[in-house]
Amino acid sequence: PNAERCLVVGSSAVPPLMPAFYNNTIQIVQTADFVVIVSEMIHDARIIPLKRTAHLPSSVREWKGDSIGRWEGETLVVDTTNFTSKTTTRGSSPQLHLVERFSLSGPDALKYEFTIDDPAFVRPWTAESRMTRTSDQMYEYACHEGNYSLPNVLSGRRFTERNKTP
Repeated sequence: PNAERCLVVGSSAVPPLMPAFYNNTIQIVQTADFVVIVSEMIHDARIIPLKRTAHLPSSVREWKGDSIGRWEGETLVVDTTNFTSKTTTRGSSPQLHLVERFSLSGPDALKYEFTIDDPAFVRPWTAESRMTRTSDQMYEYACHEGNYSLPNVLSGRRFTERNKTP
């Protein structure tokens, strides 16, 4: 699986931002043209353009989707489409349309809300969480690509292939 190969681990690296088993810290950096969300898990950086107004062609698919950001008053709205089948959210399809909203709800609190609209679900659904500002350090996530697991997984598969009954 993707996590075994250190490609994507947990839910904090792929939108929407949902807590994983650990390393849930994110850092949000804003410039005039972009917002960058850096995840502690795998040190993944999601770069969100603020000046682009149209999504990439639907033939261009990305693991984290194609995100476009805009400001609605004091709320950052991030619209994401063009996902692949390699990364899903609770069974979503590549047709997932995700809208995230980030807004301050206090001096040290960020309200995070996301809405998922996808043909894989009966109807769109929304979730909300609060993030708390911290001065704690982000730690390096030292993924070692399953030093032993990947060779064992592959050798197990080769064993199964050799011993299939015709």
